[in-house]
Amino acid sequence: MTTDEAAEAVRSSPLVIIPVGALEQHGGGMAMSTDTVRAVGVAELVTARLAGQAVLAPAVPYGVSPHHMAFAGTMTLSPATFQQVLRDLVDSLYQHGWRQFLVITGHGGNNAALSVLAQEYLRSDLLFAWTPITAVVSDLITDVSQVHGHAGEAETAQMLYLAPELVQAERLEPGATTLDELTTPARLSRQAQGPRLSVGFDEYHKRGVLGDPRRATAEQGRLLVETAADRIAAFAAELLTA
Repeated sequence: MTTDEAAEAVRSSPLVIIPVGALEQHGGGMAMSTDTVRAVGVAELVTARLAGQAVLAPAVPYGVSPHHMAFAGTMTLSPATFQQVLRDLVDSLYQHGWRQFLVITGHGGNNAALSVLAQEYLRSDLLFAWTPITAVVSDLITDVSQVHGHAGEAETAQMLYLAPELVQAERLEPGATTLDELTTPARLSRQAQGPRLSVGFDEYHKRGVLGDPRRATAEQGRLLVETAADRIAAFAAELLTA
């Protein structure tokens, strides 16, 4: 956009969609930009579904990734820095007239920081919402390992659909796939209820992978990505009426 086009968009497209990701290890077969690529891909589909009612901001390509720092190439922001980057971006666009914001995160490590940030905007005159991707379609994730998640079946499937050129199929390898394979701290960190414990991904598996990415297919990825876009777009359409 030019600045003139942006000025017009404030009036015609009141919602700003901001994709955020991470730059972190995804095993030996997927690019470290995986979470950003997925966030941008889904955000583009959501924006298209909203037919001109939303503008897509450039992605924030770094996230909260200290739990992956045992792996070469990972770059992390502190939660405070990540939040401040988003505050500054939202404030910039707020000053130009936008009042509705939707952050789409491809990285689960950003969730806690986004939840806290959302609390800060309560009782303000702007709407700040955020959404993960895979969790939105968790009901569609079937036939996966007992332990699955980061760089596993669902995430690899999404990449095979969105950016197959960034998946090195011959280098995909299984990580931790059963609870029995996990150390006690890693197993306790996987509890859905009860006390919370965070561990580094090197505690889960020497390659930092949860699940077996070799089982992923592009068709599975298409279902997850397109359905996530449908559901997020439906939420955004309602947000626009608020």
